[in-house]
Amino acid sequence: MTNALIADRDRFAAAHPERRLRFGDRDWGYVDIGAGPVLLLIPGTLGRCDIFWQQIEALSGRVRVISTSYPASGGVADWAGDIVRLLDHLDIARATVLGSSLGGYLAQYIAGAAPERVDRLIAANTLASARGLDQRPPYSLDLETAPIADLRGGFGGGLEAWRGAHPEQGDLVDLLLMEVGGRIPEAELRSRLSALKTAPDLPAPEIPREKIFTVEAEDDPLIPGPMREAVRARLTPFVSYRFLTGGHFPYVARPDSYTAMLEQIMELDVTGPDWGQTTERAL
Repeated sequence: MTNALIADRDRFAAAHPERRLRFGDRDWGYVDIGAGPVLLLIPGTLGRCDIFWQQIEALSGRVRVISTSYPASGGVADWAGDIVRLLDHLDIARATVLGSSLGGYLAQYIAGAAPERVDRLIAANTLASARGLDQRPPYSLDLETAPIADLRGGFGGGLEAWRGAHPEQGDLVDLLLMEVGGRIPEAELRSRLSALKTAPDLPAPEIPREKIFTVEAEDDPLIPGPMREAVRARLTPFVSYRFLTGGHFPYVARPDSYTAMLEQIMELDVTGPDWGQTTERAL
């Protein structure tokens, strides 16, 4: 049976192959599509820059979208500096920065370390601290020497459990299994896991509260309620978006709602509802 989601992602990837840019020994991938206000997208552990293809295609007529793929070395602090260099390379002064999961941690770090480059911060399906993560698998393993089959198998087990609970998202599970099964090379996968395991504490976000947004999903199997609350408590966002469904990947599972959320945050949706002083929005 044809997986329509994978076919659509592959169509996008063929039309928009990753560009490459090296900072020292760190080789980044990125796409740069569209024109207008800049939206920088940073994926989680199981995504390349094209994991956001549905939002990129929906917004690129009105927004310049930069989306990144991680290098095979370095850590959160290194990567934050590299993101600033990427913006310099692309002649971008400021960007709305959305990061999901690992990318959400990196986005928060950038907002503290280089706030002058962040127009808005969108911390999505992420965590407020990496402390204690090294006690949980797969981070509790020696990420440099553990067999890659064990690391990939751990992700696979979780994804298959998600398929069992949400059979309607089978196409999404297949897409993510392709990512973890080798579309993300071994060195890059190890680097992503190691970066979060060894992540420094986050600096305070030095941008105005009205420029800070959080995104979460009630059924996220990786970011439970207390972790979501910790992100909100740390950032005190102007608006917290709460997906009732969508799991850890609402941008793929519920792309239209995710795009509508970005339209609101970037003030592109002039016909949308007047939310007044609401600080939480359910989707």
